[in-house]
Amino acid sequence: MTEHELDKPRLLLVDDDETFCKVLKNALEKRHYEVLVANDVKAGMLLAEQNLPEYAVIDLRIGHESGLELVKKLISLDDKTVCVVLTGFASIATAVESIKLGATHYLTKPANTQEIIDALYKNVGDSSVLLNSHPLSIKRVEWEHLQKVLMQNDGNIAATARALNMHRRTLQRKLDKRPVKE
Repeated sequence: MTEHELDKPRLLLVDDDETFCKVLKNALEKRHYEVLVANDVKAGMLLAEQNLPEYAVIDLRIGHESGLELVKKLISLDDKTVCVVLTGFASIATAVESIKLGATHYLTKPANTQEIIDALYKNVGDSSVLLNSHPLSIKRVEWEHLQKVLMQNDGNIAATARALNMHRRTLQRKLDKRPVKE
């Protein structure tokens, strides 16, 4: 490793979308990051153990696995690792759990490179954030409730379906849909 490489902050990027990883890796390297890429939770954990990163950008849903497991592992390895959770399936339940597990920020996709970098360095809250003047729609409330019960059942679809007295396939269809926009 050259002296110049030692000066670059190390960032672990874990997402199952290989094209997204390639594009983001190139953009981050142009901004002087050393980027390690994994496309599943197991490979991400292995990379983190071998090359402890200063920063991590982790997809919430990696295939059928939860990126939250990786956040938990990274923080247990080094509680100074800055983790940003990135997701196309944002919910209140997963945002809360991400922060409780040690993530610094939670971003929804699509997010551009600058938004991701800004999130890596934003470690204080913003009390001036705008409050929503409208209550959540019924569809959004249902989606949020499904996410909450899913988190309570550690991501287990069958157990969540039983808890909701719902057929497993019906629950899966509802969970596969993107959250309702507000």
